[in-house]
Amino acid sequence: MPVPFDTDRLDALMDAAGIDVLLATSKHNTQYLLGGYRFIFFSAMDAIGHSRYLPVVVYERGKPENSAFVANRMEGGEHHNRPFWTPAVHAETWGSTDAATRAADHVAKLGKAGARIGIEPGFLPLDAYRMLSERLEGAAFVDATHTLERLRAVKTPAELALLKSASELITEAMMATIAGAREGSTKTDIIERLRREETNRGLQFEYCLLTLGASHNRAASPQAWQPGEVLSIDSGGNFHGYIGDLCRMGVLGEPDAELQDLLAEVEAVQQAAFSKIRAGTLGGDVIAHAEGVLKASKVAAFTDFFAHGMGLISHEAPFLMTNHPVTYEGVDAAHPLQAGMVLSVETTMLHPTRGFIKLEDTLAVTADGYEMFGEAGRGWNRGGTA
Repeated sequence: MPVPFDTDRLDALMDAAGIDVLLATSKHNTQYLLGGYRFIFFSAMDAIGHSRYLPVVVYERGKPENSAFVANRMEGGEHHNRPFWTPAVHAETWGSTDAATRAADHVAKLGKAGARIGIEPGFLPLDAYRMLSERLEGAAFVDATHTLERLRAVKTPAELALLKSASELITEAMMATIAGAREGSTKTDIIERLRREETNRGLQFEYCLLTLGASHNRAASPQAWQPGEVLSIDSGGNFHGYIGDLCRMGVLGEPDAELQDLLAEVEAVQQAAFSKIRAGTLGGDVIAHAEGVLKASKVAAFTDFFAHGMGLISHEAPFLMTNHPVTYEGVDAAHPLQAGMVLSVETTMLHPTRGFIKLEDTLAVTADGYEMFGEAGRGWNRGGTA
């Protein structure tokens, strides 16, 4: 079967990192390396019995024919119906240590027991790491997180289509939720309505961060929506594993002149960022231009700008800002954007009296600009109209 990713690119990245054999153990990276497959039984959880599900994709640099997938026993049925591309499939594990044992055995049979082994430290349980260390005596373990992030940074047309669908379905669900909410609807009610709207559209609901009125608190609560108040709805859901993450605004009634003006200030910052997005532009130049426009704005004192890459997870390459607010280094700020990268661009206003006013948009970088995904509902959406 054809390998579903660019092996030449992975080989080059592994060579640069000094990795001989890769052991991918996160659900997002095993999904990527398996061409989009994620086991439905463990889609929303990992724990089972005394241990946890631990998928492992084994890949030897330059030799995809030596690859293996270490899977849960129930995944034998998945392989029977839709065979995995890896020449070896070991659907025989129930926990983390037996998965690590089977992966180590496969590496040893390749004659690579003492090689440099790339692992995902943040997604490798301690007991599995200890088992690998015991069975692969002499191996040097290398952090492969950056290698896998670089591999996923530029999306294929199929990935872009999934991200576009995720974004469009989420905006549809958010607009339907705002229209269906009315005076007296609580935050808990509205979040549950959004969960149903997303699920009915084929999305897997991830979260909803919601504010009402002057409050900046985005957690669920019995707070009820009142006439004239704003609503911000920021939701993440995934479509076949790919994340949609957007924010839209609602108002119960008609937005007054001040609200129109405040959202326009947010939009001006968003548009400033958009104007710089194209292949070849340094990531840091996008940030600097948007921040410059924000600094000159009358709402700068209580407004923040942020942009980040997204795809299988909500924050991935390109990494454009350091520790703002998620803790990682903005290692891509000094590098040019590439066509096929996907960015989330967000401007957040914590207004002292009118509340939480925000737009978050998803854009795919193109050769001469960008394509926005899920662009509907970027103005004031009226509540209580459905």
